[in-house]
Amino acid sequence: MTIKKFFNEMTDDAGSVRPHYAGYSAWLSEMPQERIAHKRAEADALFHRFGITFAVYGEEGGKERLIPFDIIPRIIPDEEWKALAAGLKQRVKALNAFIHDVYHDQNILKAGRIPKEYVLQNGQYRPEMKGVDVAGDIYAHIAGVDVVRAGQGEFYVLEDNLRVPSGVSYMLENRKMMMRLFPRLFSRNKIAPVDRYPDMLLNTLRSVAPTGVTDPTVVVLTPGAYNSAYFEHAFLAQQMGVELVEGQDLFVDDDQVFMRTTRGPQRVDVIYRRIDDDFLDPLVFRKDSVLGVAGLMRAYHAGRVTLCNAVGTGVADDKSVYVFVPEMVRFYLGEEPILNNVPTYQCRLKDDYAYVMDHLPDLVVKEVHGAGGYGMLVGPASTKAEIEAFRERIVAAPDKYIAQPTLALSACPTFVESGIAPRHIDLRPFVLSGSNEIQLIPGGLTRVALREGSLVVNSSQGGGTKDTWVLEA
Repeated sequence: MTIKKFFNEMTDDAGSVRPHYAGYSAWLSEMPQERIAHKRAEADALFHRFGITFAVYGEEGGKERLIPFDIIPRIIPDEEWKALAAGLKQRVKALNAFIHDVYHDQNILKAGRIPKEYVLQNGQYRPEMKGVDVAGDIYAHIAGVDVVRAGQGEFYVLEDNLRVPSGVSYMLENRKMMMRLFPRLFSRNKIAPVDRYPDMLLNTLRSVAPTGVTDPTVVVLTPGAYNSAYFEHAFLAQQMGVELVEGQDLFVDDDQVFMRTTRGPQRVDVIYRRIDDDFLDPLVFRKDSVLGVAGLMRAYHAGRVTLCNAVGTGVADDKSVYVFVPEMVRFYLGEEPILNNVPTYQCRLKDDYAYVMDHLPDLVVKEVHGAGGYGMLVGPASTKAEIEAFRERIVAAPDKYIAQPTLALSACPTFVESGIAPRHIDLRPFVLSGSNEIQLIPGGLTRVALREGSLVVNSSQGGGTKDTWVLEA
């Protein structure tokens, strides 16, 4: 099942410009390519000056570099966005219900809707969270859900990022850059703003403070300046007006978390943590961790601090559990899923394994715990030698892999060396779950595969980003 024909975001099959792109297309047709190239160079220079970078592990010791920014936006009409947003809210609501359930009554497992071993033997399942109540029963406060468009324009969820999803800072900086480079475009088009996201995030974090705390102190916990997403950690802390801290800045006393300050210890109530579970508390998880806070889990179990996202959320964004998210929607909400998954083969299953082995050149194969575009095979873009080498990896550990058809991701006009040409894209909207509501900022991070024919959009694999416009009605 390989979908070869791709959906063009800007033009239909007859080559006519789609209505929501009409105004922008007319403007673009009048813009000399030399001026576009000049504006792109200006954007690169500004990103360098502002230090908007990321680090690639394994590349010259994590050398920082720019994420390529494309100045042709991805545009989504209001009606389409509302339908997408409804599906995302439904999905995240079900995922939060699932995480709470598997750490409490495990009703979905008892009902046989998901095999127990998929959850209880999952490397992301944290037994330390069994029976632990978290504020508002919310586990995934910040979710980055990767959405692709294929076929005739249908949206599919590619994966759910519920642990420490990143990328929102680039969404915000991309918008600032576009407004700086092309201010008239924003006066001519009704583009939904995204600059409220830091306020929405802070309100979400404050809303899940421990019981009895009316004026919570919120901090962002970072692994430090050598982390690939450190720019984002610092950016969000600055935008929210809260402290950016490392593990050494915090300590636990009497089951409460405190921050060291020049005025003495200050209690911390909510931690927006950008550190993986394994490194959070050396007394509970990895004993060699110098990134976390000794005793943090004790304070967490006592209900004296809220961690966002909660410990153990990874069990719901594992690619082997992803298959069952539509079933979660039905089980917990009694609704049919608004958004579909990409059809997925589980290599741990005999029939699926046989199919994958017979069709490797046509499939995308991923590690169930993989991320960032690493540990995957894109069959149609791989050599015979690469396919056979990957086949050996699957044979050695089939339960570590899933496979999906090679969807022809939708394409958007992109400014490349040869001029303006279509390049494949995806979209990561950011879903915020607080004690009162589930919210989305209209838009998200559009990632683009800059190499011709490539379907890999990850920045670590040479992808870039675009501004995402949601047109208001």
